Amino acid sequence: MQFLADHNEKVRKVVFENAPKNLKYTSSDIQKDLVRACAIETINAITKDMEGTFFSLLVDGSRDASNKEQMAVVLRYVNKKGEAIEKFLGVQHVSSTTSSSLEEAIERLFATTNLSMSKLRGQGYDGASNMRGELNGLKAKILNKYPQAFYIHCFAHQLQLALVFVAKENEDVANFFINANRLVNLIGSSCKRRDALREK
Repeated sequence: MQFLADHNEKVRKVVFENAPKNLKYTSSDIQKDLVRACAIETINAITKDMEGTFFSLLVDGSRDASNKEQMAVVLRYVNKKGEAIEKFLGVQHVSSTTSSSLEEAIERLFATTNLSMSKLRGQGYDGASNMRGELNGLKAKILNKYPQAFYIHCFAHQLQLALVFVAKENEDVANFFINANRLVNLIGSSCKRRDALREK
């Protein structure tokens, strides 16, 4: 609310101290509605910037703080200036991480935007079998419907795999990461230790 009030005169006139006595816009339901409205406006701005151009889809799965499965969706496209642009489209909660569930979630997300899967020209995922599987992976399911959507293994994930391999082969690097991990666990497990580190 403070952000909106700081950046929009119309909002500033009706919130916080300028709002009627019982209308503060701070209930969780109102806040969630405002966030949803901002997300819709942001997605509309992204799709307007794309204006029917071809794009690639980047997807990665993870769990949120409450252990719910979710997938992050990023679009990559070239704008009118010839610049490669990556825009975070959103996080979709998924009931499971099977390729079918992920495909349904992507189609639901695209149904709520002005984007057409017919403009999809690339897809990039990590190396998990549910993503890149040749027969039943998300890659294969999308390729069956949209054969022009070529798959490219996520470069960042390839780099991570290469770094992990190199780290295991080099004793000094391996020891560094082992000690760094121990240090993070030791300090992270105690509020007092974290405060002492911040003071130093």
